[in-house]
Amino acid sequence: MTATDTQVRISMRERLQGKSQEQAAAKANLRSRKTVAKYERLRQLPSQRKQRRSYRTRRDPFAADWPQAEALLAGAPELEAKTLFDWLCEQAPGKYQAGQLRTFQRRVATWRALHQAQVAVLEQVHRPGEVLQTDGVWLTELGVTIQGQPLAHLFIHSVLPYSNWEWGCLAQSESLAALQLGLQATLSRLAAVPRFHQTDNSSAATQNVSASDSTTPQAQRGYTEGYLHLLAHYGLEPRLTHRQAPQENGDVESLHGGFKQALTQHLLLRGRRDFDSLTAYSLFIEGVLTQRNAARQVRLAEELAVMKSLTVAPLAAVRSYRVRVSRNSLIRIERNHYSLPTSLIGCLVNVQVHEWHLDVGYGSQTVLTLPRLRGHGQQQINYRHLVDSLLRKPGGFRDYRYREALFPRLVFRQAWERLNRWLSPRRADLAYLRILRLAAQTLESDVAAALAQLLPCAEPWDETAVEALLPRRVPPVPEVQRGVVSLAAYDQLLQEGPYVRH
Repeated sequence: MTATDTQVRISMRERLQGKSQEQAAAKANLRSRKTVAKYERLRQLPSQRKQRRSYRTRRDPFAADWPQAEALLAGAPELEAKTLFDWLCEQAPGKYQAGQLRTFQRRVATWRALHQAQVAVLEQVHRPGEVLQTDGVWLTELGVTIQGQPLAHLFIHSVLPYSNWEWGCLAQSESLAALQLGLQATLSRLAAVPRFHQTDNSSAATQNVSASDSTTPQAQRGYTEGYLHLLAHYGLEPRLTHRQAPQENGDVESLHGGFKQALTQHLLLRGRRDFDSLTAYSLFIEGVLTQRNAARQVRLAEELAVMKSLTVAPLAAVRSYRVRVSRNSLIRIERNHYSLPTSLIGCLVNVQVHEWHLDVGYGSQTVLTLPRLRGHGQQQINYRHLVDSLLRKPGGFRDYRYREALFPRLVFRQAWERLNRWLSPRRADLAYLRILRLAAQTLESDVAAALAQLLPCAEPWDETAVEALLPRRVPPVPEVQRGVVSLAAYDQLLQEGPYVRH
């Protein structure tokens, strides 16, 4: 049996204590004193005498096909070992077995380690108060709802790398307006301004710079005018990460995961993920951030000591438009369409676009507040705005461009399909539009409940049957308190003399 390092150390210790070789061998459980003598002479441990094996102990099963696999790996380093193994099995049916996949994966891993160069991540030294990093992180996957409605949203996340202090705000998309809201919320919370603001190459802050516009290569990204104006207002200098290099925004990127995990845990403690309003949800997030920042106050104080004080007021995060309401009772704002009451057709309206909503005003009065649509090419059509016009011209319903918006719930579409089966096209459209008017004049939920009762019926029905099922809500008559009249009060007025006009 080969001696171990521990046995040799024990025997050497015994020899130093004056024991004989036989005694040292017995103490270390070695079979012979010759083993003790051997390692006394060599002055090495058994592990130090081992030589790395440079030969194979079995035949390489992939030797014949490895040159082809290596050529494919060199041409496309992103190829996975499993994909290459499946390709080899297709090229030589029956030659390889599924149990050899792990061997092939080790072979590919060895090749990558020896031949595939990678880009090293260079650890950065962070200085107090130098830079604020900002990035957007999507939170839709948390499953948060506002009054039962799913909320698609992200968080504009800002981090001071030196202290890891973090803040931000909710937004619908990673736009310049959202970036402005997040940056201003963070600076207002800090009441101080660092030297640099760093972000990635998102379209909120950058745009492609063509060769004709700059001496930089065409792939270079330049700052947008709006972003530069925002930074100039606060006295910030821009700093940009390289394209496809998120690690350069490493602190904020790495804190995304911890922030989302903290939100998840606090939502679990809360017991539900529904909030009464967006404001309530924002306050919940602020509470989580305050708790996370509590342990960062010492290093934050170092940063605040070298930052400039915030001395300017926030910029208005509102975009204003003045548009005319089309004859279709629609307005087009930022490449999305919104319906308005038909009374505004032909009028010029003032539209203020906020992050989450639009305020539509006529003259000095705000007449409507609408949720803001994300993206482009979307429509927000309110059937209540158009149902009266459609009843005057019911022939326009069937081929209306935005007809799908006139089915507020699935049960309304099912009702129209049922009416379309029983009645002529014009009569079916007219009956459905009258049902839709009932929903506009009463409660949509009551009309939906009535339709749900009628759909299983085999007998034909129309809008009169729906109206008959609606609950009768009689407004309460207020009780009028009759006052007690005292005629003596009039006598007192007569005694005070005639009324004199001055």
